[in-house]
Amino acid sequence: MAGIAGDRLRLHAFEPRSAANGPGVRAVVWVQGCTFACPGCFNPETHGRAAEGTAVDGLFDRIAALGDVEGVTVSGGEPLQQRGPVLALLRRIRTETALSSVVFTGYRWEEFERMPEAAALRECVDVLLAGRYERDRHLGAGLRGSGNKTVHLLSDRYTREDLEAVPRSEVIIRDGRITVTGIDPAVLGPAIFGSAAPDGRSFGGRRTP
Repeated sequence: MAGIAGDRLRLHAFEPRSAANGPGVRAVVWVQGCTFACPGCFNPETHGRAAEGTAVDGLFDRIAALGDVEGVTVSGGEPLQQRGPVLALLRRIRTETALSSVVFTGYRWEEFERMPEAAALRECVDVLLAGRYERDRHLGAGLRGSGNKTVHLLSDRYTREDLEAVPRSEVIIRDGRITVTGIDPAVLGPAIFGSAAPDGRSFGGRRTP
């Protein structure tokens, strides 16, 4: 499934500095749109496709200007349902920076390998986490949300031990907004948010699926 256009990405959110979405401190790109709708998904607000297209070049410039991050994580939503703009972004990251790239997808590895862009994506990605989220196999460790997900180290930049060392969750407070993120995000209840979060979850919750 293609994105809006090869140079524009349906973007749900951008976090400039996260420690719970891959090794080191990373920028995180959450894309908008996913047709899998896995039961128990922490990010149901990312499923709909309605979103204004964000220029890939502008997003890259924003990432490149950070200067103090180790890499970029692309999550969602479903990044590989916008393969054109995601690949364009990852290519610029790989060729123009020293940043690493981690990608989370709901597609299984066998499905990924059948994609026309698979070879090009492999050249631009250091770690690919593949497979649907399965609620009854919830794991929340080693960057895997559920035990069925597979880990593919596509370069020698990271080891499985590096992934296991990533914190399961974090709470980011920036500009008056609270974001709960990570592979096994904490649940912040009404005692903190009052009526703002009647379901016990904060606004801005984003899971690495």
